[in-house]
Amino acid sequence: MNIRLIAIGKTDQPYLQEGIDDYTARLRHYCRFQFLIIPSLKDASSLPPDQIKEREGRLLLPYIREADLTILLDEHGRELTSVGFSQLLQQQLNASVRTLNFIIGGAYGFSPAVYAAAPQRLSLSQMTFNHQMVRLFFLEQLYRAHTILHHEKYHNA
Repeated sequence: MNIRLIAIGKTDQPYLQEGIDDYTARLRHYCRFQFLIIPSLKDASSLPPDQIKEREGRLLLPYIREADLTILLDEHGRELTSVGFSQLLQQQLNASVRTLNFIIGGAYGFSPAVYAAAPQRLSLSQMTFNHQMVRLFFLEQLYRAHTILHHEKYHNA
């Protein structure tokens, strides 16, 4: 199975990028993984939030294909434990899902068009995290899920 993490805007904090690079390298041991960065809008500071979401949505929609399973990382999504998340991955492997996309939106979330195209949502926490940190937290959980599925010590070490 191919797994892709798609996010708006580059990571500009070196300590976060270092962690992202570490978990990206670790994940390649378990799956075909890609981290795709969609460039930030150039004039976002002059736009109202709804227009930002709509324009970012137009950038995201080409990555949401019917043949793939796409899950939005969204504060209103379903919450899972780490074991529950590993079970979700196993279900997708069993269902022969070819590509599993996880999408992190911009600071204002997703446009209605993106929600309509990808109705599955997952929340990492009831707390709010900065969008750059979510990348690292999600990658760590994705790595953890793979170690759980492979019965490795990382989860309880």
